[in-house]
Amino acid sequence: MTRPLTALPAAAEREALHTRRYDFRGYRRRDGLFDIEGRMVDTKDYTFPNEWRGEVKPGEPVHDMIVRLTLDDDFTVHDVAAITAASPFEICAAITPAFESLKGATVAKGWTRTLRAQFSGTHGCTHHVEMLRAMGTVAFQTIYGWREKAKREMGGPQTDSPPAETAPGKRPAFLDTCHALASDSEVVKSHWPQFYDGKD
Repeated sequence: MTRPLTALPAAAEREALHTRRYDFRGYRRRDGLFDIEGRMVDTKDYTFPNEWRGEVKPGEPVHDMIVRLTLDDDFTVHDVAAITAASPFEICAAITPAFESLKGATVAKGWTRTLRAQFSGTHGCTHHVEMLRAMGTVAFQTIYGWREKAKREMGGPQTDSPPAETAPGKRPAFLDTCHALASDSEVVKSHWPQFYDGKD
């Protein structure tokens, strides 16, 4: 991960104990579909005993979870693969086939609700579900970004502006999903003035 442009305030004297790394990537496939992949790796900075693995050494993954969602450009799930490459319990990997039930689902508003309904409690893996939640926004960045790139390559505006509305006159679903995209923000006023509801 690259160094942030603005550093956090100086930390107190401390001891490193735990690291969690996320890596999310979006791909356009030759067949026109999109692969959204996620990986989560947990490591400790000390050795600790584990009933199944004997012991887990510093830097050795406690958890190593990988997910791939294959989507079309309407955000419909065509395929899903989940892998537990490292876990604290041997039984953890047995739940990964359950995620195949996402085939046919749509990554859209209500995605978190869908995940909660299908994989809450003992019906899923906390770490895979956590990644799948985040992969919804990765899918959005990947697919909408690709659409805008394709428009530019076809001679459209050469800008790096936010994605256009999905249909003329239709309010984009991503409005009011964060501070910058609030209906009364300068961003919305500039890019989607018809949906701006702030004061001039």
